[in-house]
Parts: sequence; C-alpha cells; structure tokens
Amino acid sequence: QVQLVESGGGLVQPGGSLRLSCAASGRQFYGDVWAWYRQSSGTEREMVATVTSGGTENYADSVNGRFTISRDNRKNTMDLQMNSLKPEATAVYYCNVRRRYTPGYNYWGQGTQVAVPS
Repeated sequence: QVQLVESGGGLVQPGGSLRLSCAASGRQFYGDVWAWYRQSSGTEREMVATVTSGGTENYADSVNGRFTISRDNRKNTMDLQMNSLKPEATAVYYCNVRRRYTPGYNYWGQGTQVAVPS
C-alpha cells in the first residue's frame, strides 16, 4: 500500500521558518513529479512548489524566493523549506506524487497544518 506521510507542520510567528517533510513508501517511484499543495479554509487547493525526478523546480509566485523544495530520489523523501513566513501561508499542506505517463499514478498525503498568526 502506498503511503505519503507529511511532517513538520506547526505554529510559527510571521517572518519565521518551518521545514516540511514528506516520506513515501509502498512502491517504486520514477519519472514523476513531486509537489507540495496547500489549502486554507474556504479556498481551493493550490500548488505551492513542484520538483521533477530530474530536479527541475517550479514555484507559485506567492512563495518564489522564500520557499525551497527538494527531494531525495533514493530515500523517496521530499522537503519544503519555508522562510519569511506570512499569515497567508496558514493552510494544510499536502504532499503529492504524480506520474503522468503509463503506468501513471497520483498519490496524496494526509496533510500537515501550518499556522502563521497575524
């Protein structure tokens, strides 16, 4: 059974930093895109950052320059370093692993809460 487990969420003051981690298990992962999404109350889930198996990174404009995504293909883990956090970063953060090409797959973690008080 495939599992994605996030960790590292919590309460942090504005301007502070937090590091989220995602650990995947249960199958072989290859040729895919790993991503962090977030969803705050009453809003759609939005992409925060993605990283391909080759290491190409992509960021939402709102976090570019402050967040850094990384992955370890051998350990099947992914991190999100979040710096200079703002109250609008408050959300549940989800780990996602998706492979578009056959055989495709799309997995989600259970989410981890990040709270940045205003």
